[in-house]
Amino acid sequence: MDIITLFQQLINGISLGSMYALIAIGYTMVYGVLRLINFAHADIMMVGAFSAFWIVDSFQVAFYISVLFAILVSIVIGILTDKVAYKPLRHSPRISLLITAIGVSFFLENLVNVTFGGTPKSFTVPEFFEQLISIKGATLTPTVFIVPIITILLLAVLLYILFKTKYGMAIRALAFDIKTVSLMGIDSNKIIMIVFIIGSSLAGISGIFWAISYPILTPYMGVMIGLKAFAAAVLGGIGSVTGAVLGGFILGFTEVIFVAFYPELGGYKDAIAFVFLILVLLFKPTGIMGINFEKSRF
Repeated sequence: MDIITLFQQLINGISLGSMYALIAIGYTMVYGVLRLINFAHADIMMVGAFSAFWIVDSFQVAFYISVLFAILVSIVIGILTDKVAYKPLRHSPRISLLITAIGVSFFLENLVNVTFGGTPKSFTVPEFFEQLISIKGATLTPTVFIVPIITILLLAVLLYILFKTKYGMAIRALAFDIKTVSLMGIDSNKIIMIVFIIGSSLAGISGIFWAISYPILTPYMGVMIGLKAFAAAVLGGIGSVTGAVLGGFILGFTEVIFVAFYPELGGYKDAIAFVFLILVLLFKPTGIMGINFEKSRF
């Protein structure tokens, strides 16, 4: 492999990792507060992508409007998921919440399948994102630069919210002990709703990025993406926001580079995430940046 191709694949891997990272943040935020793996999270990303597709296809709106609409729909779905499915089971055994999360995932997939049909849909990518940029012989699109930059900016904003604002302090306190926080006069349900708003909005943004990068949408596109993002969250350290981003970058980069060096093994690229997951669980169950849940959060 020549240096130009390697550089091109390196940038593509970072871009893919950024999308995994945005979804992994949602997993780690909900887990940090509720100790729940929200398996419906990646399907919220899928709903966001389909929402943008629908409003563009139906009303021919500007791209930025479709982005805002996708984020809004994702937030609404996230809030409804918590209110309808998770809140009534807040004090139930964890297995009940886990089964419910899987049920919500199936519900969203089949709802989109019934609404839009099972035939893959082609997302209309704005001309700006289809332009080709040539750097030292490597041909790239603006997306591969925009996605990582926005991911880092969103991470910075999220860390600021968590560690520099009162709502962030409430989220971290809630993650330690919901009962004690409730006794101190904090509305725990409101704080949990904020967590779902943050995670769902990031999922909606990731859905837009995914639709631009891979403009073929299916109702079940979130299944494999979600499993990989979950593996990224575990790899970086479940419960750590920075770890989730780091895990996403590592997973996306490794996946692309693996296929670049061994194209004949491209059919096995999805296995990389699960190999990482197994190795991490075997040798470092807390992940690369795993945190001590008795001392800190996120």
